[in-house]
Parts: sequence; C-alpha cells; structure tokens
Amino acid sequence: MLPISRLAAAPVFLLLTALAGCQSPAPATDARRVFRYNQPESLTSLDPAFARNQANTWAVTQLYNGLVELDDSLKPGPGIARRYNISPDGKTYTFWLRPNVRFHDAEVFAGGKGRRVTAQDFVYSFKRLLDGPTASPGGWIFRGKVLETSDGEPSDTAFVAVNDSTLRIHLREPFIPFLGILTMPYAYVVPREAVQKYGKDFREHPVGTGPFVFRQWDEGNAIIYHRNPNYWKKDAQGRALPYLDAVQISFIQDRKTEFLTFMQGKLDFLSGIRSGSRDLILYPDGAVREDFRGKFQLQKVPYLNTEYLGMQQDPANLRGDNAETGRALRDKRVRQALNYALNKPEFLAYFLNNVGKPGNSGFVPASLPSFSPTMVPGYTYQPEKARALLRAAGYGPNKPLKLRLSTVAETKEYCEYYQKKWAEVGVQVEIDVNQGAAHGELIDNGRAAFFTRSWLGDYPDAENYLALFYSKNFAPAGPNKTHFKSPVYDRLYEQAKLEQNTEKRYELYRQMDRIVVEECPVVAVYYDEVVRLTQNNVRGLTPNPMNQLVLERVRKQ
Repeated sequence: MLPISRLAAAPVFLLLTALAGCQSPAPATDARRVFRYNQPESLTSLDPAFARNQANTWAVTQLYNGLVELDDSLKPGPGIARRYNISPDGKTYTFWLRPNVRFHDAEVFAGGKGRRVTAQDFVYSFKRLLDGPTASPGGWIFRGKVLETSDGEPSDTAFVAVNDSTLRIHLREPFIPFLGILTMPYAYVVPREAVQKYGKDFREHPVGTGPFVFRQWDEGNAIIYHRNPNYWKKDAQGRALPYLDAVQISFIQDRKTEFLTFMQGKLDFLSGIRSGSRDLILYPDGAVREDFRGKFQLQKVPYLNTEYLGMQQDPANLRGDNAETGRALRDKRVRQALNYALNKPEFLAYFLNNVGKPGNSGFVPASLPSFSPTMVPGYTYQPEKARALLRAAGYGPNKPLKLRLSTVAETKEYCEYYQKKWAEVGVQVEIDVNQGAAHGELIDNGRAAFFTRSWLGDYPDAENYLALFYSKNFAPAGPNKTHFKSPVYDRLYEQAKLEQNTEKRYELYRQMDRIVVEECPVVAVYYDEVVRLTQNNVRGLTPNPMNQLVLERVRKQ
C-alpha cells in the first residue's frame, strides 16, 4: 500500500498502465485525460442510498444518474427521463425514460453486458431507500410525501411502472420542490441484480449508468474510475461523453499537504481554502495575492449554506447554565440585541477573507432565487440599538446578561470574536466547546440553549431552509433545532408547499423569512460561498451553489 505522502504522484502511472490493459483498442493515454481530486473527509460508501455527505455524493455522482438533474441555473431538467409531466393537481408525476440508457457492464448481468434501464429499476431503487433492512439515511426524500397507507407507510402504489419506459409517482399532496428532491443522489437508479449479489458489499461494488465505471478502491489510499464507453450522453456536437479517460480520487487528510500537492500540479482541483492557506492565498478583501496570480483558476459562487447561531425556544430539556441562558433568550429583545451586536462584514474580512456574504437578510441564503435583501431586511451592526434593547429587557451594569454558547473546536475562534462583540454591549458569554457528535446530540435533544450550527441545503429551494422553523419538524426527528413555533408561520409554510405559481410562492417564502427575522430564533451570521481552485489546463468544471462535482464534460488541455 502506498503511503499517503506518495499517493498523488504514483497512481497516475499505475492508472495509465491499467487503462492500457483495459481498453482494447484504445488510444495512447496520458495524464491530460486523467482527472485527479482529493477527498480529505471520510468516504464510506459508493452506494447512492448512503450519499449523505459531500465525500460520498461526489464519488457516486460520477457513477450514477437519476430521472432528472439540475441544469446550470439549478433548475431540474431531463436526465434518464427524456420528458416528464406533472398532473394539474400536483400529485401525479409521470416520467418517460430514454430507450438508450444501460447499466455498466458487470458480471451480475448475462454475458457481463449491462442491460437497459427500465421503469421497474426506479421502482426497486426508490422502495429500497424506504426498506428498513437497507438502513438508508435517504428515506426522508419520500416519507411523508408519497402516497401512504393508513398506518403511515409508503403505499405499494406510490411508485408504479406503467410499462418498461413509463414511471409514475403518486404524492399524498402537492409538494412543489419534489422535482428538486429527485435530482439528489439518493434518487439515483441501481440494478437489483448487483444489490442482491453483493448485499452490503454493494458499497464497494457499484454498478450504475454514469459517465465513469468503477475499477478499484484501495481504502484510505485511492479510488479509480475509468471512462464508460457506453455512456448515453453526447455533447452539443454529437460527441460521446465523457471526455476524460479516468478519474483518480486520493485521500490526503492533512490540508497543508493537500494544498502543496495541488501547487505541485499533482491534483487538478481543490474545493475550499482552509484557514491555514487562506491568508497565504487571499487578501482580506478576497482578492488573490500577487504571488499566486496566474498559477491557478479561482472561482467563487454563492453556496447553499447558511452559518447561524440557534436559540432554543423550548425550556423542557435545559439544565443548569443552559436553563439560565434559555430563560434569558426567551425574551425577543435579547435575541434581537445579540443580532445587532455582531459586525458581520468585519468578521468575514478578518476570519474568512470575505469568502461569504454577511447574513444581513433572513435565513434563506443569497444563492436562492427567492432571496431578496430589500424584501427581507435583516440585522446590521448597530451596537447602540443592541444596548437599548438590553436595557429595555432589564439588563445593564448592575444586572449583566450572562449566556452560555455551545460550539465545536473548529469554530471556537469565531465564537471568541462573537464573545468580544457581545462584551462591548454588556453581554458576558461563556464558550462551551464539545466534540462534534456530542455537540450535535446536545442540539438535537434540546439541551443546548445557545449554539453554533450550519444548514447546507439538500435541494435548491427555500422550503428546505424554512422547514427549520415549521412546528411539526421539531428535532430530533426533524430539522427545527430551535423548536420555534408560530401558528402564522405554519399556515404560510403549508400554503407555500401547495402554491404552484412561482412568484406567489416566493412571496410566501419571504413572508416566512420576515417572521424569522422579527422573532429571531437564530442569528444568520453569513451566507457561505463555494471556492474552487483548479489548474489552468482544466476546462468545463464550473461551480454551482450546490457545490456539485460533475466531471462528464470536463477536459484537460
């Protein structure tokens, strides 16, 4: 097994040798047709039913396809389904499949040749997500949405193969973002034959329909994919996709080593600039420093991620200092004062070199089309207003407000900045640092009164963010970590889920976001941005707010 430090250099030669033996006849292959990226976070499975984090999602995206996929503007469009129709009542979705989509060649099929994908494959794949023994974390994309039995389980008629090329999905009630949900990797199609043969080992024996075919996984070292010669997509000129011959995924965990490997030209792409490299590469205003200009391409786009501070509204499970904090935070004036006390632009410049935008609107991030800072004005830095609100709430020099903020080690430095700004308006904040899993458990079980958190969108619709404040979504079962509850908000949320007119739905979203701003169960600190570094010879790799990694149209010059 190769040491991690040698990984970036050696596998390309090995990969090219393997390619020469696997493709016959094949043109001469060189590094210009091998795309190399690093995955520092743990990658646990190549089964799309377990694509719950970025590492798994990026890896499976190269191997599989779904009914629909997102275009460059994050709108769902045809994928394996060549066209689709939504019934006037919004409850029946019909998909007509392309006739030329085949699973990868694999030993699970007769003669080792991949067979055609049918509607029944999607029925199987979707039911598998909901099947208890699968234990997929992705079942939520259908639960509560598709047709159900009287005991709340998905009905046998929720997914129907009308014939080999026609699939119908029946919903309980209209759910406007449903097409967006179907673009998620959880909804990619898998063949029954492979899942039944490999069982739980399907995670390392993936068989999909995508632009690349799995070849090797040396765990902790490298994953290698080869070009799918039978891929069903072509470019606008009719040329077969993908352009690349292979993809190599490495697992360098140390961020400094990862950056050095990229700068040596041994990786083609990096996602994000970590704190150790940020000041080296960027000025505080976000511009690239002279030493690095022209050495690589840097791209920034808004990200579907809101970094926030949550304030628990339900005292039931709060104890000790958290109970004291919780009592104070049930006063809206206190919550508003904490918002006004933070200088978000200064924070972004000092800590993140302006990677991100200040959270000066609502909770919905700037990357979504319904976002409007004019229609949803939020909190700007106004320390005098913060002091006035605290005085009105009964706090001052003789009765200082004392709070406890729960966080993790990675964001402790940020919290120390917040602590300083709050101290300037008379608020004393103690920082409680926990391990990531313990921090999440405290929040989910309502035991943290004041906490750091982020929400990374599952699909590109504001509903996914506004669901965090719907009273039927209380954690731990749902995403409402603050246990915020408002009958007015709930009515708007339920109305928006049924509204098929886009602009009317956006206005309902903004009304909800204005309630979030007014009641402020959260402090929206900043809306994140996707930052990518790519080598100058890479073409066709464009970032989007979902931070997807789509390599089927990438080429290297």
